[in-house]
Amino acid sequence: MKVSRKMVNKQLRFRGMLLSRLVQKPTEAKFIESMQNSKKQMDKTFKGKDVNGLRCSEVWVDRKDGSKIRVRIYKPLHLEKAVPGVLWIHGGGYAQGVPEMSGKMYQKLIETSDCVIVAPDYRLAIDAPYPAAFDDCYEVLLWMKNHAKKLDIRDDQLMVGGESAGGSLTAALTLYARDKGEVNIAFQMPLYPMIDDRMLTASARENNAYVWNSDTNRWAWKLYLGERFGKNVPAYAAPARATNYSNLPPTVTFVGDIEPFRDETIQYVENLKQAGVSVDFAMYKGAYHGFDIIHPNAEISKAATQFLMSSFKHASEHLFVEQKD
Repeated sequence: MKVSRKMVNKQLRFRGMLLSRLVQKPTEAKFIESMQNSKKQMDKTFKGKDVNGLRCSEVWVDRKDGSKIRVRIYKPLHLEKAVPGVLWIHGGGYAQGVPEMSGKMYQKLIETSDCVIVAPDYRLAIDAPYPAAFDDCYEVLLWMKNHAKKLDIRDDQLMVGGESAGGSLTAALTLYARDKGEVNIAFQMPLYPMIDDRMLTASARENNAYVWNSDTNRWAWKLYLGERFGKNVPAYAAPARATNYSNLPPTVTFVGDIEPFRDETIQYVENLKQAGVSVDFAMYKGAYHGFDIIHPNAEISKAATQFLMSSFKHASEHLFVEQKD
């Protein structure tokens, strides 16, 4: 899908053009180098940074091999009762990012409806391919369930959300949690999720949009999947490959209409609906990937954020699940 400047929302154009210089037609080596440099910069800028107005803390959760996962926890300043627990998984093409960079999202969620955010610093693809990130996020989800009382959260209101690669990990976790039966998820928020490694849809092919395009998408998938790339990829790595969408939690998602993930998100929503899953979905005209983060004050970004928060508030007030031992 070829994207012209005129197709981009006017308020989003300038920032998109600036960022486009970083992503246009990178080689595989250049992509990896840029992800490594970005990780260093994000560590320097965000790591350990608290969010004003929230109680922020850090814990370490054990992996099965004895190593540990760094996890950030964000709470309202005052809690009088147990509240929903939200596992929030940051984006970054599986290859960059830290949980602290989503601080504004945590503020919005907690302002909308009291909740506790648990944000894992999962292993990135530049260090370890699938299933490292997936395993880390699932370990932290189980930890949330088993430490619900200590975290001041309700184990019948465990939710999962994330942007981009974090959205894909969200969708993958809900599939796995359903299949494994160890923890029940009440609600999921996979925003413009990176869920299909095959890149066969019209929006994923030859997409030259700002911020994230077909080239960056291909290199990111190759890095994440490692030796599995181009082979028999499991649905827990690329959730668009799932064939059974029944008994998944109610869902909210949105996507821009000029980004590579447009069509796979639309298809994911349709698959959920056909399986009887309740879905709130919106698509935003002229929006490239991550538009709500890149220009949060644009009117289109404010509309997307309000849409998400309205759905989240309803879920926080009305959605509960029975947890099994």
